[in-house]
Amino acid sequence: MPLDLHCLEYRLQPPHPSRRRALRSVPADASPSTQEPEMSLDLEALETSFDLLAPRGDELMDEFYARLFEAAPSVRPLFPDDMQRQKTMLLGALVLLRKSLRDLDAIAPKLRELGARHVAYGAHPDHYPVVGATLINAMATLAGDAWTPEFDRAWNQAFVVVTTVMLEGAAEAELQAAA
Repeated sequence: MPLDLHCLEYRLQPPHPSRRRALRSVPADASPSTQEPEMSLDLEALETSFDLLAPRGDELMDEFYARLFEAAPSVRPLFPDDMQRQKTMLLGALVLLRKSLRDLDAIAPKLRELGARHVAYGAHPDHYPVVGATLINAMATLAGDAWTPEFDRAWNQAFVVVTTVMLEGAAEAELQAAA
């Protein structure tokens, strides 16, 4: 059954470029007073859960795209018929994210560029929540009983951070195109 993109728990809007925030990776044992709750991540949970799934990367990509096209068939035309390159690129992006968790500011420019490119592909802000939910659900399915509520929370938080930065890039691209 297709997902109604308007019924998701949260909706992400591209922030105004002047409101950019620095990304922060905060260790799980950091003092709460030093954390920005909406931008801090549970690094241990993200690393552990990714490492659990890494040996099954190809299977994760197959599961994710099958679920995505079932949940949101309207996005299928945005992708090529031969999905192998697309799957490789997404898996590569996830590996880069995993490697960069302790220095997210270093990959922020790449995420903004990715968001800008997605505008050209036809992606809209409404697509991001369904992609995130679908990816996290695919991860949980493959991990089975090893998937924990902490992993789920960590990936939801990480997806909000990544999406926020990508949508900044998308908003900048749209402003430049309109100028």
